[in-house]
Amino acid sequence: MLCLYPHYLTVRSKILAGMRLENINKSFDKNHVLKGVSLEVGSGEFISILGPSGCGKTTLLRVIAGLEQQDSGSVFLEGECCDGIPARKRGAVIVFQDLGLFPHMTVRQNIDFGLAAKKISKAERNKKISYMLDVMQISDKGEAYPVELSGGQKQRVALARACVLEPRLLLLDEPFSALDQALKDDMREFVSKLQKNLGITTVLVTHDKEEAFMLSRRVAVIIDGNLLQYGSPESIYAKPKTMEVSDFIGEANYIEEEISDGRLNCLFGAFDALGLAGPSFGGRARLMLRYDQLILSRTKGIPCTILEKKYKGSVTTYTVKVSEQTDGLVPSLTLKVNSAYGGFESGGQAFVRVADGAGWVL
Repeated sequence: MLCLYPHYLTVRSKILAGMRLENINKSFDKNHVLKGVSLEVGSGEFISILGPSGCGKTTLLRVIAGLEQQDSGSVFLEGECCDGIPARKRGAVIVFQDLGLFPHMTVRQNIDFGLAAKKISKAERNKKISYMLDVMQISDKGEAYPVELSGGQKQRVALARACVLEPRLLLLDEPFSALDQALKDDMREFVSKLQKNLGITTVLVTHDKEEAFMLSRRVAVIIDGNLLQYGSPESIYAKPKTMEVSDFIGEANYIEEEISDGRLNCLFGAFDALGLAGPSFGGRARLMLRYDQLILSRTKGIPCTILEKKYKGSVTTYTVKVSEQTDGLVPSLTLKVNSAYGGFESGGQAFVRVADGAGWVL
C-alpha cells in the first residue's frame, strides 16, 4: 500500500507494521484475565478485538502497548520482540475511551505534545501538525481548547495526536462509546477511511458487534480471557466455533438432535456437521439458525399454526405448532425470525423454511 503521508513525515522502508501475540497470559492477584491469547495482525490491517465487558480485551490492548506487563508470552511488532521494551519506545499508540486531551492546551498544543517530547524541530512539528489538522478536517480549530469542541472534533484531535507520531501500531480502546448514534456512524466511517489512507496497522477494542463487523477485515472474539474465534465477520456470524461465540454475536435458533453418519437430521432437513471439531458419527449436537436464516411465509415450507407472538423490533419470536409432525420430531417450536416477515398473529397459519445454504451445526 502506498503511504499517503507527505514527504516531511518519515517514510520507513516498512511503513506497515505487523503484530503477533504468542500465548499471552495476565493475572491480577487470583483473577486470570488473559488465558493464552495468540493472534497475528497483517501489515496495514484493521482488526477488532470483540467481547463483553470484563472479558480482558482492554487489558490485552495495554499489554500490546507496554502499559501492562504480561505474566508470560510475547508481543512482536514488525517481527521484533517487544518484551521488556518500555511503552514509549514500542511505537504503539493508544487512543483511550476518554480521549485524554489536555484541557489547558489548544488543539495544536495537544497534537504537538508527543512531537515536542521527541525533540523534533519546531518548524518540522508545525508542518506535521498542520498536515494532521487538514487530514482530520479540523484546520479551523487549531487554536481552540477541548471544551470548545464537539464530541466528534475531540475524537479527531485525539486521533491526530496519535497519528502524527507515525506509530507502528494504532490501538483504539472503545473510542466511539460516548457518542450518540448519528455521530458514532459518522466517526466510524471517518476512521475507516483514515486508516485506509494512512495505512496504519490498527487494533480496535469494542463490545459493539456491529462496529467490529463494519470496520474490520478480521475479528477476534474474546470471552472470559480466552480467544474463542478469530476470522472474518461473515464466518463468525454464520459459523461460530462455540455456543459462547454464537450467543454473544446475536439472536439465533437452536435445534438439538442426534448426529448420524456426520449429519444432523431435524424437522428442516439434514445438515452436515461441519461445525464440529472432527468427524461426528454419533451423539447429540445443535443446529444453529440465525434469526434472519428462517423464513416465515404464507406459501412455502413446513406448515404450522402460530400459538404466540412476541415482537422485539428487528426480531419477532413465534411459538408455533407444526401441523404435520414426523415421528420423533417436536411438534411445537419457539422460533426467532426477522420481523420483516410480518402479518402473522396468534391463531394464524404460516409456513416456515430455512434459507438456502443456511444452518451450522455446533
